[in-house]
Amino acid sequence: MAVRVPPSAAPADDRRPSPYERLKQAILAGELAPGQQLVETPLAQWCQVSRTPVREALTRLEQDGLVLRTDRGLVVRERSPEEILDLYETRIVLEAAAARVAAARRSPIDVITMRRVADRLERLDTGDGIEMAAANRDLHRALWRATHNESLIDLLTRIDLHLGRHPATTLSQPGRWHETNGEHRAIIDAIDAQDLDLAEKLATKHFTKARDLRLALWAADAQT
Repeated sequence: MAVRVPPSAAPADDRRPSPYERLKQAILAGELAPGQQLVETPLAQWCQVSRTPVREALTRLEQDGLVLRTDRGLVVRERSPEEILDLYETRIVLEAAAARVAAARRSPIDVITMRRVADRLERLDTGDGIEMAAANRDLHRALWRATHNESLIDLLTRIDLHLGRHPATTLSQPGRWHETNGEHRAIIDAIDAQDLDLAEKLATKHFTKARDLRLALWAADAQT
């Protein structure tokens, strides 16, 4: 496979993101395609840095699981429905645990924050899948922070990073955005009431539905 780098040039000032951030975002956005070979020299030219920081960035991306070492060298990790299933099976368990822990540990400020983010989601009606997914992610991160459990937050962040490699969002499906916002409200209400069992049950249901929709999207794309 020919080595390709995204066509956009790096910003010329010191505010430009690090090579790690640029390469990570290029992978998540699909600019660096699944299976694409990653060669230091052209990537360094694209990032406008020397090869050393690119090498360090690729090592971090390999640790993140976004890049794999093969007999062809480093390549962007491929996507598959099996990976989606694995990620969601893990995420369902972790998100259910997070909802339960948040219900036990949340502070009044945590609840206020989650409700404010939920309000913002309900006002958002752009039809832009990327914007909707970003706003949805903000809500879940607010819930994670309510756990006050750094290990759990770290695990969920890593799972979310891998799901970002699968850009199709379930939120743009007809009726799903409104349905999702209702599910969020119910989870937040359970956390506010410190009903641990209900919070866990609702989170499990929420992400099981998201998994099923995501797999259906993959199957539909595979047939086109």
